Amino acid sequence: MLTLGIETSCDETGVALYDSAEGVLAECLYSQVELHAKYGGVVPELASRDHIRKILPLLQEVFAQSGRRPEQLDGVAYTTGPGLIGALMVGAMVGRSLAFAVDAPAIGVHHMEAHLLAPLIGGEGAGFPFAALLVSGGHTQIVRVDGIGRYRILGESQDDAAGEAFDKAAKMLGLGYPGGPAIAAAAERGNPGRFRFPRPMTDRPGLDMSFSGLKTFTMNTIRDLGDERRLAPGDVADVARAFEEAVVDTLTIKCRRALAESGLSTLIAAGGVAANRRLRERLQDALPKVVYPPPQLCTDNGAMIAHAGALRLAAGQHDGLAVLPRSRWPMAELSAIDYA
Repeated sequence: MLTLGIETSCDETGVALYDSAEGVLAECLYSQVELHAKYGGVVPELASRDHIRKILPLLQEVFAQSGRRPEQLDGVAYTTGPGLIGALMVGAMVGRSLAFAVDAPAIGVHHMEAHLLAPLIGGEGAGFPFAALLVSGGHTQIVRVDGIGRYRILGESQDDAAGEAFDKAAKMLGLGYPGGPAIAAAAERGNPGRFRFPRPMTDRPGLDMSFSGLKTFTMNTIRDLGDERRLAPGDVADVARAFEEAVVDTLTIKCRRALAESGLSTLIAAGGVAANRRLRERLQDALPKVVYPPPQLCTDNGAMIAHAGALRLAAGQHDGLAVLPRSRWPMAELSAIDYA
């Protein structure tokens, strides 16, 4: 089955062609980081306009790379949610229109399900059941996965997602956007013993998380050091190191607890923050088995959308002509299918 995947949920335009037998045939990804960096975060209207500008050239490039034609498509998958409504509309309208033009079935894909299933691209990864840590700029969740569409949220952030907290901490430190890679780079130069930040909600039962208090603690630490606009490079590195260690420890403690309480032995870690090197090292040391997607599949991309869509299309699922993007979409609402 040859499936086109389109991802436009936020600030990356991703397009990919995925063949169920051969894997990913071609993919293109355009990041809007440079566009949004001067604002310190994503501006929804600008994101939507940039998706409009880039999506057709990327589609043309993917077909050119693969040597395939639109008429050969067996299905089209596009992100339906969650995400920015305007951005979602761009990918959904283009995907649904292309599917109609070539008389192929189309399906809207849940963005976080696509992240969750990304490590399974190529037929490798983990057998069901397993636990999944979904950690990105908009979501931080620990999920029990008993099959495709069989999801139960075990714990989640009650406020900021971990990726959002990274962005805000980086902005306070003057490190720019996106915050995750900026904090990680600065933390490499930091003294691990100078500051110790709190590990929120780890001293109580349960798997829920909170990162807003950690953000406030970071802000107060910076103010105690003096004018945040003139922090010494060493101060910036030390605060970044303490912040990263606190987030990594919190996620590791919660994931270890999730496996112990659920009786599962395998964790899949997916989403943009799952590319963080320290998080990977800590999870690897603390848990019996951890599976990750390749680093290029941790960030938003078209390949994960094509893969997730292909699984549901192969099970006979498809959408009608209506395009119904959803800014919020609980994973528990997804229908279950047998693994194909």
